[in-house]
Amino acid sequence: MGEWRTKGYWLWIGLVGTCLVLLVGFNGQRLQQVELNGIMSIAHRGASSYAPENTRSAFRKGLDLGADFLECDVHLSKDGVLIIIHDETVDRTTDGKGFIKDMTLEELKRLDAGRKFGDAFEGEKIITLDEFLDEFYGKIGLIIEIKKPKLYPGIEEQVVTLLEKYDDLSNIIIQSFDVESMRKMHVLLPDVQIAVLMKPSALLLSTKRIEDLTSFATYINFNISYTNKWLVDQVHKYDGKVLVWSKKDHLLIAKAYQYGVDGIITDFSKWPANDPNLLVQE
Repeated sequence: MGEWRTKGYWLWIGLVGTCLVLLVGFNGQRLQQVELNGIMSIAHRGASSYAPENTRSAFRKGLDLGADFLECDVHLSKDGVLIIIHDETVDRTTDGKGFIKDMTLEELKRLDAGRKFGDAFEGEKIITLDEFLDEFYGKIGLIIEIKKPKLYPGIEEQVVTLLEKYDDLSNIIIQSFDVESMRKMHVLLPDVQIAVLMKPSALLLSTKRIEDLTSFATYINFNISYTNKWLVDQVHKYDGKVLVWSKKDHLLIAKAYQYGVDGIITDFSKWPANDPNLLVQE
């Protein structure tokens, strides 16, 4: 009886071990399928886990790592220049203080936008949307997010004026949480793809609302924590596409694959197949 129990114990251990190997193998295959299925990777504020967000260094790193798109955020300076930075103020990411709208381009250019990230980036400067386009247009897809457009009356027209310098806008996407701003942008520049960023209330979206949004927006984008396969399927039903992002969800890749999304917005421009946790945005 003791010998049988010993054999049974080792049989049980072997079975559990086999299951774990199969499970790990399946997960690896699933992650490989994500890449093979052509889900787009979007470098969030550039490859912003490698370099200071929204700076040349972060965008160049995203390009080097093979991202499909670079995503940047745009505000408007006191003297009417389109500035790439995420927050309304310079406080978090630079050595300065104050609102973007209260500072001129000259004042903004004096700030250090790299030292807070690391000593190696000391001296990194804030860049303008014009400078961003001048360096990266035609090399990679570009996503331009207009932040708080109600703070900057006429910002849509200024973005349009800048983009009209370029002949081919097929690889550019304009996005915002402000739905009406994006509806206006579609009217002003119908050749550019529009994306609408959804808030947590997206879970309450009706099919009628989705139909309305996809009438002018190519992309309806969600935090992965506030969406589900039904929402993604509904957007696809109306010929829209879906990009997702996450701040805390360590299952981003698996969920993105399960939901059938079109792209992932991440601090890393390409995800390592064996470590989905690296996709988590900070």
